[in-house]
Amino acid sequence: MVMTVMAKKKLLMRRVDLANSETDLDILIKDACSDREAFARLYRMYYEIVFRYCCRRLFNRHAAEDVTSTVFFRVMSTISTFEGNSNGFRNWLYRIATNAVNDHLKTAKRRAETITNAAQEHNRGFAFVTESDNELQKKNLAVKQAILGLKPQYQTVITLRYFEKMKLIEIAEILGQNPATIRSQLARALIKLQKELRTASRLKP
Repeated sequence: MVMTVMAKKKLLMRRVDLANSETDLDILIKDACSDREAFARLYRMYYEIVFRYCCRRLFNRHAAEDVTSTVFFRVMSTISTFEGNSNGFRNWLYRIATNAVNDHLKTAKRRAETITNAAQEHNRGFAFVTESDNELQKKNLAVKQAILGLKPQYQTVITLRYFEKMKLIEIAEILGQNPATIRSQLARALIKLQKELRTASRLKP
């Protein structure tokens, strides 16, 4: 019996659910270029990863939700241009998310608002990422504000390296640079962060 198109789609989704192998993901990514159901599956698979990263950059759940929506709109519009396989798809998503977050923080006013919102949510005791993400919840307000006070490129490398636990070579792929450049940026970012923290400590009443 010849398998119908719908049956093939259901079989594909079932295989991804059960095995989640690289081959299945490669097929799913390819199908997502023209198939809404396949794209919806990718969305469900990767939403939390992207949302968590946006939260770690913005320290604000509502802003992160808005930026995450922007990310997946851009993914939907450009997925047909993606030429890699499942191994590079996650990094491609991080690249789009990084650009979306940086666009969100582009103006000084927006950055100031983000810092203010971080303080307000901290005082209310809100979780910035998820209830199970204790790492960021333990960070005090001074660290959050210091990170937000950095240039977006420095925020990016610190977040990817220490919160997303990525290797330098992965960060380099996301940002389209070489690992040596990322290493230098990370060193400068940490120096800037320490300076921001020292300044904040001196300004404390």
